[in-house]
Amino acid sequence: MPETDPVEISVAAALAAARDDLPGHMQAGRETEILLGHAAGVSRSQLLAYPEHLLTIEQFDVFQNILRRRRNGEPIAYLTGCREFWSLPLKVSPATLIPRPETESLVEQTLIRLPCGDPLEILDLGTGCGAIALAIAGERDHCQVTGSDVSEDALRVARENQDRLALQNVGWVQGSWYEAVADRKFDLIVSNPPYVATGDPHLGQGDLPHEPVLALASGEDGLDAIREIIEGAASHLKRPGWLLLEHGFDQQKTVIELLIAASFDKVCGHQDLAGIPRVVSARLSTNRDTDND
Repeated sequence: MPETDPVEISVAAALAAARDDLPGHMQAGRETEILLGHAAGVSRSQLLAYPEHLLTIEQFDVFQNILRRRRNGEPIAYLTGCREFWSLPLKVSPATLIPRPETESLVEQTLIRLPCGDPLEILDLGTGCGAIALAIAGERDHCQVTGSDVSEDALRVARENQDRLALQNVGWVQGSWYEAVADRKFDLIVSNPPYVATGDPHLGQGDLPHEPVLALASGEDGLDAIREIIEGAASHLKRPGWLLLEHGFDQQKTVIELLIAASFDKVCGHQDLAGIPRVVSARLSTNRDTDND
């Protein structure tokens, strides 16, 4: 750790005091270590390797400030500005949804439908910080991925993440769902859209009150965005083309019914790593009589 002017408090003492200060539900031990490492400009492992190290006044002040914000419920990912997803260190901000581990199941199912070597075009709707688009682009460098989002602030974060990861096969467009790709068709469309019901009490719990509501809530039953994506998919998918959607834990049956009604075939539900229904995949039928072209 760098040698700078210390304040008379060690890493170990600062952590001990902070653990007593944070509510237990905030996983105080691990979180305080992450926050202090961020304030000190070192990794959590480096921090724990030098418990006797004395903090500078500036480091301690930064730590106290972000600790106070954490006590007020601000998500740790926004405090540090970073969240790992698919082993990628991604920048996040209050303009973007915080990537969740369960969304990695959506990436896994997408990659299964993208054979290595085929130069396919993929659209990620509601890309946010670019987590899904960048994960796919990194695994399939022969494919071209387009990330779309209505928020320019979110796309700014996605571009920064692309620059940091030095991925060339990703592009970004601004618009609500298909607006920015009106005349384009893709081999696969993937989306983690908002799917929480507008009046769901969970929106007031945990990290959710601090995240952009447009990325979380979607109508009385939470399915408005999913319906819109399904309805517009036929005009933007090549045949046969795949559509993959993340959804809420109790929505899989309804999403499957919506896809079947929209003339998709090979409709299949998938679970996340916790065994919760989380993703539906479907192929646009090649035998459909009508087309929205």
